[in-house]
Amino acid sequence: MTVEVYSTPTCMYCNLLKDFLKENGVEYTEINVAEDEEKRNYIVEKSGQMGVPVTIIGEEVIIGFNQAKISETLGL
Repeated sequence: MTVEVYSTPTCMYCNLLKDFLKENGVEYTEINVAEDEEKRNYIVEKSGQMGVPVTIIGEEVIIGFNQAKISETLGL
């Protein structure tokens, strides 16, 4: 299952999310939307909002650091 994290370097919740994934041994691809306008536009279109973090697990789009939803989706 692929995990993508759309984040910015200064986002506190993004860092909490990435720490959570690392602590649980979850491999993920990080996309810095502060530097990549194309990916920023993609995630706004996909999530319907401009906030980060946005996590895509398979086909599931999770907005914010929703630890319960992320754990459930990953089966942690």
